[in-house]
Amino acid sequence: MSFDVTILGAGAAVPTLSRGTTAQFVNCHQRHILIDCGEATQLQFRKFKVKFQKLDIILISHLHGDHVFGLPGLISTMQLLGRDQPLRIIGPQNIKKFLTQQFEHVGIYRGFPIEFVEIEPNYSGTVFQDNCLSIDTFPLNHRIQTQGYKISEKQGKRRLNKAAFENENVSVAYINKLLEGEDIEDNDGKIVESDAVTYPPNPIKTYAFCSDTAFDASVIPYIKDSDLLYHEATFIDKEAERASKTFHSTAKQAATIALKANVKRLILGHFSARYRDTAQHIEEASAIFEPVFCPDDGERFIL
Repeated sequence: MSFDVTILGAGAAVPTLSRGTTAQFVNCHQRHILIDCGEATQLQFRKFKVKFQKLDIILISHLHGDHVFGLPGLISTMQLLGRDQPLRIIGPQNIKKFLTQQFEHVGIYRGFPIEFVEIEPNYSGTVFQDNCLSIDTFPLNHRIQTQGYKISEKQGKRRLNKAAFENENVSVAYINKLLEGEDIEDNDGKIVESDAVTYPPNPIKTYAFCSDTAFDASVIPYIKDSDLLYHEATFIDKEAERASKTFHSTAKQAATIALKANVKRLILGHFSARYRDTAQHIEEASAIFEPVFCPDDGERFIL
């Protein structure tokens, strides 16, 4: 089963010819999740051959335009193309009002069911879970209510040690119990321990998303030990004062968070259009933490 992240947009503020604004597609065991939806995200879906009609959940970090202006158009297109499956939208307070008022004024939405989950300011905790994954949220330090998210696999079953199993006189009917960690009695009345014929389950993988935020160490407990972290890095270090005033982060600050949180890999994003490339971001961040990536739109990361 796959767990991967496709960067649909890694730019800040305004879309350019080379970068879209913030949007990411996460496929976690066939649960299809969009994180943020900047302007023209639906075109990025098409450009990178990702099927937006498969979306199950949309997570919105905050209501600044470069994170939500693509949402009304995406939903409208879903409706026009005949979607009838429900969609869950999770985000800060007023995300429902933001969308429904636009639909009322332009009369574009009379379609599939949408369930809204609005997060209270400063809330941290689980906002969705099923038998495969859980999604947790935590507050970020920005000019308006802004939420970070962590997507985590649920612990899977143990894995069969085929050679060890075949050495025991055990019916295959007991395999599921053994994989669930139960000890069983074989056909001769002997106790067969689960640990003896199975391997431990694969370690769970986690992806943490820190959208627009000032440098703030209070986020570390929420993202600690993540396999992959996205952290905004709008500016390089010489613009640290501007970053502070606008409640954004530098590449150096993002790398510091990654180091302190003991994550395995770091993705930077939300790059200001003032930078022609991200060479300085990489240089500053990698001096503190590796591996670090400054992705082009369309890049995919496998957990």
